[in-house]
Amino acid sequence: MRRLSKPVSAVLALVAAGALAACVPGTSEVSSPAQPEVSSQLWADLTTLSADDMEGRGTGTPGGERARAYIVSRFEALGIAAPAMGRLQPFSAEGRSHEGRRTFNGVNVLGLIPGTRVGNRYIVVTAHYDHVGMYGGQIYNGADDNASGVATMLALAEELKRNPPEHSVLFVAFDGEERGLLGAKHFVEAPPFPLESISMNLNFDMTARAETDGHLWVTGTYQNPALRPYLEGIAPVGPVSLAFGKDTPEDTGSDNWVSASDHGAFYAAGVPFLYLGVDFHPDYHKPSDDPERITPEVFQAATTLSIQSFRALDRGLDR
Repeated sequence: MRRLSKPVSAVLALVAAGALAACVPGTSEVSSPAQPEVSSQLWADLTTLSADDMEGRGTGTPGGERARAYIVSRFEALGIAAPAMGRLQPFSAEGRSHEGRRTFNGVNVLGLIPGTRVGNRYIVVTAHYDHVGMYGGQIYNGADDNASGVATMLALAEELKRNPPEHSVLFVAFDGEERGLLGAKHFVEAPPFPLESISMNLNFDMTARAETDGHLWVTGTYQNPALRPYLEGIAPVGPVSLAFGKDTPEDTGSDNWVSASDHGAFYAAGVPFLYLGVDFHPDYHKPSDDPERITPEVFQAATTLSIQSFRALDRGLDR
């Protein structure tokens, strides 16, 4: 959900040729609490996915297909392999729309990095690439929701290609989240490996605009208390710090995020999860959720915290 932003056709061509700028120094040094420099690739991923050319990335639309092609091109440029089941996981499911319930045809995008210590155990890192598309003559570009989460996931993927993880990591860019977690529900019903081999799901959804309260929220430690100690010692990065919550019985309605995004499908299937995301802001699910509303330095800080969080979980789990 956004207004006018830069066309993506030229950017897509550059990515396919491997010509986009690499991350600037500092991005891979995820242990430093100082404000890192903004990665040109992180910003390119966000602005490409939330440009008008993507037409709001609606599930089953040409814009959604273009977004999917971009993510595939980024995985392949990074040298991230497809799992045995293949790069794409298509599905068909009934979901919600402005006109009521109808069937959507969507496609999840997968990438796999083998682990160095416990290769038979998986951390599934997820972010949905779809948004609500076009409605009422306006494009809902969804820069924070959820071009930001996909860009954060791609930044983590790039980091793990440089410095491999201890667990095997399956990256999944989900489709159909806005229609009722459709892609995530299909994934847990037809996973590429047994759910019992998944140590946890780490879900990124809306990681850009932490200036609302200065926090990147961590939801799910109430349900999975053993995961909280791994993250409690992570220092703030620039103006952004981790905060725990939005997951207790006292958190009601829109303040409870336990099933608010794709991690909800993992939770329902009994898979441990954590959700990282920012609080609501005035542009949430509005045509004004555009890249120009995002402060790049704040987004970079939240992404660095996200990468640090993954590293802490990867080191600590399955000991």
